[in-house]
Amino acid sequence: MPLRVIGAGFGRTGTKSLKVALEELGFGKCYHMDEAMKNPRHFRRWAEIVEGGKADWDALFNGYQSGVDWPVSAYYKELSVAYPDAKVILTVREPERWYESFSTTLYQADKKFRKYSRFIPPANRFFGAINKVVWEGIFDNRLEDKAYAIEVFNNHIEEVKRTVPKERLLVFEARQGWEPLCAFLGVPAPTHRPFPHENDRAMWQRVIRYGEIVIWGVIISIVALLIWLAL
Repeated sequence: MPLRVIGAGFGRTGTKSLKVALEELGFGKCYHMDEAMKNPRHFRRWAEIVEGGKADWDALFNGYQSGVDWPVSAYYKELSVAYPDAKVILTVREPERWYESFSTTLYQADKKFRKYSRFIPPANRFFGAINKVVWEGIFDNRLEDKAYAIEVFNNHIEEVKRTVPKERLLVFEARQGWEPLCAFLGVPAPTHRPFPHENDRAMWQRVIRYGEIVIWGVIISIVALLIWLAL
């Protein structure tokens, strides 16, 4: 089944909440960075796409009806052409708040964990590809330059508005809730549950705090096992 919804918004603009909302509205399983992390086979596919290989979108998104967050949003133009009937949702957020959230969560997690991916070659190739697309390709390795990063963020929003026909595009903030999203998608708005609020900052702080401990534990366990086998 082809993609029905394409997310064009940057990470930390409510993409995880949108993923959950789309799934609750009956748009099947939604592809998100979380899904890529759960499917190591996708590491190679994304790496090949970033490295200039031919993208087999149908194979990559087999079993999904929508896709949001990076790396999907970095390819919203290509996906809009590949799936001409799909609607595009551009998640947005107040730029200052976006930068504060992004620079203290995703960016910090990437800096902490990227160095460990070299112990797992497929993951290392995948994260190298993400680095090429996001940190180098989108932010020119200047994410720590707040003014520049916010300029990139705002320019992306305007580019999406120029690129995607108005009838295919919804510019959406998660705080707006169900109504504009459901009106755009042509489905009834849920009345018995609030709009999802996922992937908050506290969760990312826990990931950053405990993730390195877990990774080191895995590495030490592997080394200990290899030493034991060698005895």
